[in-house]
Amino acid sequence: MSARENILARIRAAQGKPFVPGDGEREQVRAHLAAHAQSPRPRAADDLIACFRARALALSSTFDEAGTLADVPQAVANYLRRSNLPLDAVCWPDLLELGWGAAGLSVAARAACDGDLVGITGTFCAIAETGTLLMVSAPRSLATTSLLPETYIALVRADRIVRGMEEAWQMLRAEFGVPPRAVTFISGPSRTADIEQTVTLGAHGPYRVHIVLLAACRT
Repeated sequence: MSARENILARIRAAQGKPFVPGDGEREQVRAHLAAHAQSPRPRAADDLIACFRARALALSSTFDEAGTLADVPQAVANYLRRSNLPLDAVCWPDLLELGWGAAGLSVAARAACDGDLVGITGTFCAIAETGTLLMVSAPRSLATTSLLPETYIALVRADRIVRGMEEAWQMLRAEFGVPPRAVTFISGPSRTADIEQTVTLGAHGPYRVHIVLLAACRT
């Protein structure tokens, strides 16, 4: 038994519940979440893509657009060249076959290490209200690829942009059932103002977050 399982087992035992939740208990939780009224929220944007783009730019992310996955390598190469950044990168395994070499890039599908300067990943979804990327942990969704390199490039499908945090959690519950081990929210480059209240980018993660919108994926 892991430490996490031990802690949860002790909590459930104190509540007089069995260690493993049954189907009835899970259904009660699902019913409660579905019936729970949302708190007041800002008015929804008419154009989620435009709202997401504006919020992301306000967070110091940069933005580009590609028609389909096949167009991504050239879009990424163009960004790296005009920004005078390295043309070597690491990516998620599922993105390796996109034809990076034809765009003049050298891309490896593996977890990022200390010397990797560019990381490329997909995203679970994006949140228009805050310009945030939502990432979930999985064997082929390597967390270090988005967290370690100085430059992080995220591929976002237009049909995976949701209004707010509430819709993002609804999508996650609908597609995963049981939440993944880790959920990460990325809102622009890493930053801190701990030193003399001066905002510094790249303090605890990437200096740059570049978003490539897959525009052909629209609902």
